[in-house]
Amino acid sequence: MPKQQSTGGVPTLLGISKRGDTYLRTLLINGGRTVVRVADKHDDRRNNWIKELNQRRGKNISAVTVANKNARIAWAVLTKKEPYKAGA
Repeated sequence: MPKQQSTGGVPTLLGISKRGDTYLRTLLINGGRTVVRVADKHDDRRNNWIKELNQRRGKNISAVTVANKNARIAWAVLTKKEPYKAGA
């Protein structure tokens, strides 16, 4: 959860702390790096988004963003107990 500090009614959002399972976080980041590395070889909507993100922000931030997106997708699939729908 992001830390928050407020003064004078103006909230300042600080960095996100590294909570949770370190090994799982490492696997997600490594998977994100792999997806960013091979995105040029594929031509679909998600890989086009990754290529644009990589050009704007760089490979490390792109890898973390992809890992975050994958974690959110995995969480949604597990909590809803439904198969993954790529077009949703």
